[in-house]
Amino acid sequence: MTPLQRVQNLPIWRGAVRVQPLGGGITNENFVAEDDTQKVVVRIGDDIPLHQILRFNELSASRAAHAADVSPPVIYHEPGALVIGFIEGRTMTAADFADDEVLDLALALVVAAHREIPRYLRGPALAFWVFHVLRDYAATLRDANSGYAAQLPELLRQASQLEAAVGQIDLVFGHNDLLPANFLHDGNRMWLIDWDYAGFNSPLFDLGGLAANNALTEDQETRMLAGYFQRAPNSEIWRKYRAMKAAAALREMLWSMVSEIYSEIDFDFANYTARNLFTYQAAFAAFENCRG
Repeated sequence: MTPLQRVQNLPIWRGAVRVQPLGGGITNENFVAEDDTQKVVVRIGDDIPLHQILRFNELSASRAAHAADVSPPVIYHEPGALVIGFIEGRTMTAADFADDEVLDLALALVVAAHREIPRYLRGPALAFWVFHVLRDYAATLRDANSGYAAQLPELLRQASQLEAAVGQIDLVFGHNDLLPANFLHDGNRMWLIDWDYAGFNSPLFDLGGLAANNALTEDQETRMLAGYFQRAPNSEIWRKYRAMKAAAALREMLWSMVSEIYSEIDFDFANYTARNLFTYQAAFAAFENCRG
């Protein structure tokens, strides 16, 4: 059964169902579906252990995120399919985050996710430790005889340097995939969607990912850190943050390298790898130049 047929055969429709592919997904196949009573987004995707995605975790995080008023509601689920409420609005782009007002709205959602979602989370929950993810991706690439294998020893050496710089952490419930397309604005407020990688983590990973994925300026990073911690960032926070920002960019790059081999989604992963290599190199250089 194709993903489209799976959507059409869900047992939730009343009357004829109209289904359109929803572009942008690079982990799931997404559709907008509408029947006589509702309009929803359907996410089709099974567990992806290669990327440490387990759908029970996405489901529980999605439900808790809605309870925390961060994300739209879960309408229905079954193995391999998650149905959530449709948000009539605009998907954010990295260019949108050049506006400090957009950044502030996004940061408020991240703060709410970190602080409120654990109050509503039920059942087993995952941790997301980026340095474990990096080591696992590197092993996957070696096992597959990836063309990037020669670069891995140096990248892992740098990852160890970043992990040592991060040191002890605070623990929050992170989104862990703050790409611009995971923020929606409906004209009145912003929403945060797609909880595939959700799990307990350092807040600095989400903050670093928000900056790396949206090309924030240093002034914006200062604004973001001051807003999150409610005080001006000192040299220690800056160094830990820059280490996590580099780690977030490195994770996105290795994710793409692995996806080049294994993903069946129609997407130019090689170009995405190249773009994230540039982002990572800049972030690692900024870390090296930051003295704690």
